[in-house]
Formats: sequence, C-alpha cells, structure tokens
Amino acid sequence: MDELLQHALTTLRGMWHRRWIGLAVAWLVGIVAVTAALRTPERYEASARVYVDTQTLLRPLMEGLSIQPNLEQQVVLLSRTLISRPNVEKVVRAADLDLAVPPSAREDLIDSVTAKLKLGAGAGNIYALSYRDSNPEQARKVVQSLLTIFMESSLGDKRQDTRAAVRFVDEQIKQYEESLRAAENRLKEFRLKYLGVAGQGGPDYFGRLAKLTEDISEAKRELRAAEESRDAYKRELAGETAVLLPEPQAPAPPAAISVPAIDARLATLRTELDNLTRRFTDQHPDVIQTKRNIEALEEQRRQEEAAIRRAQQAASKAHPETRVDRNPVFQQLKVSLADAEAQVASLRAKVASYDAQYAQLRNSARMVPQIEAEYTQLNRDYEIQKKVYETLLARKQSATIGEGVQDFGGTQFRVIDPPRVLPEPVPPTRTQLLLVAFLGAIGAGLLAAFVASQLLSTFHDARTLREITKRPILGMVTMLQSAALSRARRRNGVLFAGGVGSLLVSFVAVFMMAGMLSRFAG
Repeated sequence: MDELLQHALTTLRGMWHRRWIGLAVAWLVGIVAVTAALRTPERYEASARVYVDTQTLLRPLMEGLSIQPNLEQQVVLLSRTLISRPNVEKVVRAADLDLAVPPSAREDLIDSVTAKLKLGAGAGNIYALSYRDSNPEQARKVVQSLLTIFMESSLGDKRQDTRAAVRFVDEQIKQYEESLRAAENRLKEFRLKYLGVAGQGGPDYFGRLAKLTEDISEAKRELRAAEESRDAYKRELAGETAVLLPEPQAPAPPAAISVPAIDARLATLRTELDNLTRRFTDQHPDVIQTKRNIEALEEQRRQEEAAIRRAQQAASKAHPETRVDRNPVFQQLKVSLADAEAQVASLRAKVASYDAQYAQLRNSARMVPQIEAEYTQLNRDYEIQKKVYETLLARKQSATIGEGVQDFGGTQFRVIDPPRVLPEPVPPTRTQLLLVAFLGAIGAGLLAAFVASQLLSTFHDARTLREITKRPILGMVTMLQSAALSRARRRNGVLFAGGVGSLLVSFVAVFMMAGMLSRFAG
C-alpha cells in the first residue's frame, strides 16, 4: 500500500512538473470542443402516434359472403416498407425540404432524411412516427407528410389490389366462358352425330335394343295370327258356290275400292308420325322408320287396288253377256279374305321394318364402347369447365362485395397523437455538449501532463533513482531555495492558477451564453 501511495505521489509530482503542457493542451482542446459544440445545432423531435384498427364490425358480419384480406399482414408489410426511397422523395417534396438544396445535393438530402426518419410499432397496432431536425416546424411537416403517406398508401394499395383481383377474375371468366361454349358445341355436335345410335349413353342403347326385340316378337305373333285367320277364310271360301244372276239393264258405276285394314293401319301410322315429329327432328330414326312404313303400306294399298280392278276387268271380259254376282255369304268371305290378306301384308311390312332397325342397332353395337368413351370424355370436360366457370362467378361476386367492405369498413386509421414538436431539444443538447467539452478539455490536459511526465521523466527522490539505476545511493544534496527562486515559483503558481481559473471562467461564460441562446430560440 505504501509503495502504491509513493508511486502515485511520484506520478503527481511529475505531472505537476509538466503542468504547463497540460494547461496548454486543455485550452486547445477546450477551444476546439466549444467551437464544435456551438456550431452543432440543437435538434428538435417531432412525433405522432396512429392506431390501426383492423377488427371492424363489418368483417365478421360479411364473413363467408366476401373475400376477407389479411389486414394485419398488410399493415405490417406497409410499416416495413414505408420508409422507402420513393416515399422519402414524396416527404421531401411535401415538406419543401428541397427548396434550398441544389440538385447535386438532393441525393445526400434524401439519404439524411431516410436516416433520421423512425417508425416504431408498439403494442396493439399502435405505430409511432418520429423525425429530428434543427428546425421544429420542418420536423413537424416531415412527420405530417409521412403520416399522410402511411394512411393513403394503405387505402390505395387495398383498393388497387382488389381491383386488380377483380380484373384478373373477369379475364379468367371470359376465357372459361369461351371454353365452356366450345365444350357445349362439341357435346351438341356429338349428340347430333350419333343421335339414335348411342342415345347419349350405353343404357339407352341397350334399352332400345331390348324393346325392339320385344316389338319384333309381338309383331311376329300378330303375323302368325293374321296368317292363320287368312288361311281359315281361304278354307271357308273354297266350300262356297257362286250364284249367277241376270245382268241388270244398266251397268252400275265403278265403286270406290277400299282396303279397310290397310286404311286403318295408315291412319294409325300417320297419327304416330305426327306425335314423333312434335318431339324429334326429321332425322330421328323412329321418324324415318315410320315414314318408311307409311310408304310401304301406301304401295301395298295401291297394289291391292290394282289387283281388285284387274280382277273386275277380267270377270267382265270372260262373261260380257252376264254379271257374276255372289251370294251374301260368298261376298262376305271374299271381303274378309281381302282384309286378312291386307292385315298379313301390313304385319309383314312391320316385321321387316323392325328387323331392319334391329339389324341397324346390331351393326352399330361395335361403335357403342367407343361412343360411350368419347361421350364420357366430352361430358367430363364440360362438367369441369362448368364447375370452374361457376366458381369464378362466385369469386367475382365475393371480390366485388369485398371491395365494398374495404371501402366502408376496412382498415381504420385513428390518429392518437397528432404531429407535434417537443419544446425542449432532444439530447445531446448544446449545454450537454459544452459540459462534455469542458470535461474533455480537463481530461485532455491531465492526460497530456501525464504523458509528458512519462516521456520527459525526472527524479524527485532517492528511492525512485535507486529503483531505476539499481545502484546504491551514498548520499543526497539538498538544494537551498533563494528568495528569487521562491518568488519565481510563486509567480509560476499564480500564473498557472490564473490559466486554470480563466479556463473555468471561460466555460462558465460559454454555458451562460448557450442558455440564453436556447431561451431566445424557444
């Protein structure tokens, strides 16, 4: 402990010996530091706080009816990208910061403003905007401009994003509408092309084939019954004898020849054709087949009429002097036989028509699997296009409603604290800088004296000399101070005290002047 105390006393003696160097350095550092502190303008901070309300009553009310964007994520992203170069340029123009700045220094001004702008996020979606500047009014203008950009950017970006989404959905709707129309046309052409062949699916084809088989069996049973009835009439007619009567005085006019069975069948087919043409087109297989049956019966009727006329003419030529007339039973049998023949011919034509349809369906049986696969593919494509189209229409409606929700009940900005400037400058103030300058000058003087004492060391006692030289000391000579030397030391002490006192007085004067300037500026 004694050694440390002795070492400290020795160091202090050395620093006192080099005190003038320390005093000079203290004055030099003090002058430079005070000049820098006085030239450094005081900065005033302007700030504002805004609350972003993303939980409005309209959002849960319209949930499920409209598109609900993630407003919290949008606000967070906006807060992170608010202090960007384009926005800072807008702030500079809005606050008139570039009026007194030449174009060459504009970039430096933007960088300086960007570095001094602060945006802090607090709890509960509360955001704080701040800016520091030597001009309080200018700082307030900068914060006001940034707050305006913050609010307008959020609303504008929301509307722009929503309108862009609606435009995109509209374009997709137009594309899918064209695709859906093309799919409908392909499906219509397929149905017209294979109308009656596949019947829009396999079950209809096989159902028609089974029904046609039943119709053929029924028609053949009716044909066998008609043939048996005709044969019975022939057998009965073979047992009757014709009765010849005298020829009347005047020949009777030729009566109209009628074939009751064929006429009834034609009436039935025409009624059926009329019903078919109301439901189907002329190219439908049932319509075509019914027309063919009518034509066949009409041709058969003409043949029957011609055969009856030829028989009448042959009878007139064989017995020109008399007219053959039959008894009522014979005549009735002939009429019934003719009806039976007509019925047999009609049923044969019907069976032939059914056979032709059956053969046509059997021939198209090989095409059914391919047609079914093609029809399934076309129908699946149509259903997919239709589903996507309907989904896009629903999304467009939701986006349109969502745009209205954002306009009337979207993100709400509430300014808690409007832009204002604190009356006191923010640290470090000019007074604090002057205090730091004073302490720095004192510290620099002490440090300079210490360094000088170490570099230009002297021995103040025998112990230090013995420790440095490692030699024994035989004796010491004490210097006797004269009156002139004492006066010189006292004079040096007074001068040093005056230098230190003047340094302190100078700093006190500067402090007072800085305080007066601050009050006048306020």
